[in-house]
Amino acid sequence: MRSPPMLAHAKITNWAIAAVGAALIAGSGDALAPEDTAAPLACPPGDAPAAPAPEQPEQAAAPDPVQRALVKHLSRRFTIAAEATERMVLAAHRAAGEVGLDPLLVLAVISIESRFNPIAESSMGAKGLMQIIPKYHRAKLEAHGGEESVLDPESNIMVGARILQEYVHRTGTLEAGLQFYNGAFWDGSAQYAQKVLAERDRLEQVVRSRERNL
Repeated sequence: MRSPPMLAHAKITNWAIAAVGAALIAGSGDALAPEDTAAPLACPPGDAPAAPAPEQPEQAAAPDPVQRALVKHLSRRFTIAAEATERMVLAAHRAAGEVGLDPLLVLAVISIESRFNPIAESSMGAKGLMQIIPKYHRAKLEAHGGEESVLDPESNIMVGARILQEYVHRTGTLEAGLQFYNGAFWDGSAQYAQKVLAERDRLEQVVRSRERNL
């Protein structure tokens, strides 16, 4: 059972709030910058410095057709906003590519662990999309700004993917790595791993269906 989400001191992006549905959307939450009331420095006519060019926001990669199919499927299945789903799907693909995992596996873990609720929290203290327990992974979270980053979806996905990759490498098999990730390494029936792999197979069917129609 998941305990009610805890929002105190959490680093939560706007699109993460949108992902949990209309009931949890509470506006952008961005503080308005205070107006700059300082008088400008005087400059002789014609010597005023040129205004610096505005910084261009980094453009996120657009999803390819297969990724769009995954977005559509996951958005409908878990009743979350398409825009938020797209950001999570793209983040899962980036993280998987960086650590050397199958992106469908990362998405499957998210599906089983949190049902794509970025502020999910368990009674054991596991948080976010991939249900990371901060006290066990402080060093990895520190690279993303500290423990509060566990509720930032993109940071959570990247850290979770790194943890999973390490466990697979440490145990020697994907199944054992998944069991270790879930804290159920000694479960001989490997129920958690089977659930994740079955979910991965469902996502692969979505991908294959889309590829046949390309």
